[in-house]
Amino acid sequence: MMGELVLSKVGHVGWRLWLHVLLLALLPLAAPLAAEYRPLPPAPRSGLSSDWLIHDEVRNRLILYLPDYHAPAHAYYQWLTLRPAHPFEVSFAARAGQCLFLDNRLVFTAAATSSYTVDLAKLLPTGSVPGPHLLCVWHPQASPNLSSFTDVQRARQLPSSKASVGSSPALAQPLARSHPGENVFLLFLLLIGLLYGTIRAAYQSGFSRIYQFEGLWSKSSSEQDFLVKPTVTWLNILLVLVFSLSFALLLVAIHTNVQHIVILRRLFDVPESALVSRILLYTGIISGFLLGKYLFLELMGYIFDVGELVMVQYREFVRTILFLGLCLPLVMLLYLGLNQTLPEAVLWVSNGVVSLLLVGTVVRVARTIHRRASLLNLHLFSYLCATEVIPLVILLKLIVFTY
Repeated sequence: MMGELVLSKVGHVGWRLWLHVLLLALLPLAAPLAAEYRPLPPAPRSGLSSDWLIHDEVRNRLILYLPDYHAPAHAYYQWLTLRPAHPFEVSFAARAGQCLFLDNRLVFTAAATSSYTVDLAKLLPTGSVPGPHLLCVWHPQASPNLSSFTDVQRARQLPSSKASVGSSPALAQPLARSHPGENVFLLFLLLIGLLYGTIRAAYQSGFSRIYQFEGLWSKSSSEQDFLVKPTVTWLNILLVLVFSLSFALLLVAIHTNVQHIVILRRLFDVPESALVSRILLYTGIISGFLLGKYLFLELMGYIFDVGELVMVQYREFVRTILFLGLCLPLVMLLYLGLNQTLPEAVLWVSNGVVSLLLVGTVVRVARTIHRRASLLNLHLFSYLCATEVIPLVILLKLIVFTY
């Protein structure tokens, strides 16, 4: 019995020993098979891509920029594989002031609005090693034109047949079929048109008295009737709200840097991607400014002892700004149609219309006041400067000359 037990134990140990030997013998054969299933490292990017990155401030990381989802930004990023000894030429169209950064180091600044071709490899600092480098495209006031960035070397490798039919440069990001917020802007434009039509149908006489071109600079009786009629009416309140909505739409679409004003951002911190919230916010601010100016004029009229001119001045201010505000929806239509191809022209037209709106209102108010009391009086002239000229300069600085 004892001998059989010992032999069984020896046999069990022998089988385990042979099993271990067999596994050790098969291990070199299994290693190549396991290596085939290891995840491969990402391939280095050797050229310029059509995909760009933007900075996510909340998570402090770079994320993929989606034109139809994210709002336009001022800085875009891309990882590139650069080698100092190998040229890497990139051509692009840039506005004056557009900058290029490599690894957070400024390497190029556009002196004027033009097309440029730069060799990124030559812009690397001395002693740089081949490998991935972070390219950043930044403009302080507007979104860079990403669709113009082209890898020159790949563009030269295009077949001559494709070049002859006028195909787009290689790897240039195609123009978006629509602005990321185009649907929002179109819906608000339709709403503005419906509101103007509804108000005109409901208040025909009052509407025509305000929006009458031949009576803007005349001395007709209709002008005198408007200046003596009550100011706080449903017609005027509704028209002020529609004008505020039109002006807010223009500010959000074109003058996006208004959100970067320190005071405004501290009071109302609204994300740039929330277009509807920003439009409604600006509408409320503009409406509050227009309706609250009457209290400011009453205060200044009491200080300067010209209270009899306050009501006439405010009514003329409201009528003129409402009349000139009819141009704002037209500028929005121009923006939606030409912003992708002629952004500079749209910006100049927008600034011109806003300047005409602000300056024309002040001129019209000064003319009306001068007809009742001469502005040659230094006291009255000081009152006009305090109530109209100084606010005009501030608004021009914030809205027009900043851009």
